Amino acid sequence: MTANRHPDPQAPVAVLGECVADAFVVPGPADAPAASLGLEVLPGGGPANTAVALARLGTRTRFLGRLSTDVFGRLFREHLRSSGVDLGSSVTAAESSTLAVADLDAEGRADYSFHAEATADWQWTGEELAAATAPGMSCLHTGSLALVRPPGGAAVEDLLASARERATVSLDPNVRPLLVDPAEYRARLPRWCAAADVLRLSDDDLAHLLPGASPEQAADTFHGLGTPLVVITLGPAGVFASLDGHRLRLDAPPTEVVDTVGAGDSFMAGFLHALHHDGALGGRLTGPGSPGSPDRKGRPGGLDEGTLHAALTFGLRVAALTCAVRGANPPWAPLP
Repeated sequence: MTANRHPDPQAPVAVLGECVADAFVVPGPADAPAASLGLEVLPGGGPANTAVALARLGTRTRFLGRLSTDVFGRLFREHLRSSGVDLGSSVTAAESSTLAVADLDAEGRADYSFHAEATADWQWTGEELAAATAPGMSCLHTGSLALVRPPGGAAVEDLLASARERATVSLDPNVRPLLVDPAEYRARLPRWCAAADVLRLSDDDLAHLLPGASPEQAADTFHGLGTPLVVITLGPAGVFASLDGHRLRLDAPPTEVVDTVGAGDSFMAGFLHALHHDGALGGRLTGPGSPGSPDRKGRPGGLDEGTLHAALTFGLRVAALTCAVRGANPPWAPLP
């Protein structure tokens, strides 16, 4: 049996996906021409946000991305490295970076326009992915646009089944209807659920993937497709989770919201950080007492409710701190 068949719960968390230059509309200088627009560019992208937040919390984190050599690619590298993220398995890409222009409404919610055709993030090959995921990892977290946009999305999807044999697989669809028809996500969702140990989605994602379904109904659907742990973030209403049918609901902490950019990504980082800290990652996740499904340490129980509750609570705390500042700027440990 090869070494990668013995999962190590203390190995790094690997995060696979895109970096996006988030350009926020800001007021221009008083002497600017009338027909001009001010932009503040910050490093973003769901998977990159999660990697940064994990590293800042103290989890060993490896980012698997295709990083351009353009001005935005240099910005991404500096941001990731300065946050403590390992870039040793990332690819230096010839293509340009992905750009998203965000316009914030009065509640701090972002409305995006994307500039993403033929950019670096979507060009993964099977050979690149095999090399990037060869080092040991306790968890592979992926999703968002890199999982669904061609041509590389199919290669990322193929990776999930093999990764599940040697690490916990965590997936966040992060539906972007402006770039990809939600029907594409719905068509692929059964294959993703068959490979994922953890499926995290927002209430907005749920409305696109299973219109009209309650969190409880959605969890039962996703469990039936093969995912043992379903986590649905509900914005200011908190979070719902179902572990093999064992339900939990937690309220969000009170927060003065500046904007919600990166909130879901930061929640997922806090959640995975807590599970990693407790040694709960590294292999298959099962609910307490799941018949015939020993957990990663060979015990008959699996992930217990107390560990799950603590991880959800910590994820909500990290998300709240991210919402209290501008842009996807997750907190550093120790948390205030």
